[in-house]
Amino acid sequence: MIYKELGKTGLKVSTVGFGGITIQRIDSKKASKVIHKAEELGINFIDSARGYTVSEEYVGKALEGRRDKWIIATKSMARDEKGMIEETNTSFKNLKTSYIDLYQFHNVKTMEDYNKILSEDGAYKVLLKLKEEGKIGHIGITSHSLDVLKIAVESGKFETIMYPYNVVERQGEELFKRAKELNIGVIDMKPMAGGALRNGTLALRYILSNENITTAIPGMVTEEEVIENAACCKEKIILDEKEKEKADNILKELGTEFCRRCGYCAPCTKGIDIPSVFVFEAYKTRYGLEDWAKDRYFNMKFTAKDCIGCGVCEERCPYNLPIRKMLKRVKKEFNE
Repeated sequence: MIYKELGKTGLKVSTVGFGGITIQRIDSKKASKVIHKAEELGINFIDSARGYTVSEEYVGKALEGRRDKWIIATKSMARDEKGMIEETNTSFKNLKTSYIDLYQFHNVKTMEDYNKILSEDGAYKVLLKLKEEGKIGHIGITSHSLDVLKIAVESGKFETIMYPYNVVERQGEELFKRAKELNIGVIDMKPMAGGALRNGTLALRYILSNENITTAIPGMVTEEEVIENAACCKEKIILDEKEKEKADNILKELGTEFCRRCGYCAPCTKGIDIPSVFVFEAYKTRYGLEDWAKDRYFNMKFTAKDCIGCGVCEERCPYNLPIRKMLKRVKKEFNE
C-alpha cells in the first residue's frame, strides 16, 4: 500500500481512500463489513459528509474500537457560524469521536458562498476555533468550481482541496499542480465520474498516475470493490500507451454532457428521478442492455416526457449540464 502526505497536514493517507457517499445505499452492518475490509487491505482515509444522510453514523459505528487506525474526514454545507456549530456537534456525535482529522466546507459553489464562509459571522471561524481547541486537525474545502478553488488555494486558509477528476473530467490538472506547489493536499472526488465509468481499475490507475493527486476516494459497497480498488495503490503507476488510448476513447465516447449522479439536481418539481433517467439511457445506448433498460425506465412513475422545462434542476447542477436538452434526448431515445 502506498501512502502520501496530505499536503501540509502531515497526515499519511492511502492513495486510495474510502468515499462515504455510496454506503447510504446499504445498511449499517454491511457498511461496517466493507469498511473493515478496506482497513484490512491498508486503506486508512475515509471521507463522509453531513449531507450524506446516514453515512456519518455508519462510519462512526464501523470505527468503534478502531478509531486510531483511520484518518477521518467529513464536511458540511453550513456557511454561517451558528449553522457550523450545530453541524460539527452532530458530526462528533455521529462519528462517535472527540476528534476529526479533517473538516471541510462542502460544495462551495460560488464566490458569494466562499465570501460568506470567511465573513465576520461565517463558518470558517468555527472550524478555526475547533482546530485551536484540538477538536479538529485540519481545514479543507470542496467544490465543483475551478474559479472558487483557484482563489481558495492562494488564500492560505485551506490545507486540502477536493475536486472532480477522472478519465473524462480533466479540467483540474493545472489547479492540482498549483496546489502541490503550495503543499495543499488534493483529494479526488468522482473518480468513477459518478458511475459513468465501468472499468474501475483503469479509472483509478488513470487518476493515480497523476503525481499531483494525493488520494482518490471511490465509493464502495462490496468487498469485491474494495479489493479491486485497493489493488491499484500497491505500486507507483505509470500508464502504458494502451491504457492511455483506452482512456482517450472513453473520453470521446462520453463527451461532456453526461450525468455524474451526484443528485444535486433533486428534487425535480415534477418528481422525475433525473439521475436514474440518464442511467437507464446509458444502459440502453452504451451497454447493450436495451430490454433491461426499457423495463426499468418505463416502471418509473415519472420519466423524461414529464419534464415541463422549468430549469430548476439546471440551477442546482454543479456541472452546468443542459439537463432540459438532455431529457429531450432521452424522451426521443425511448420514443415517448
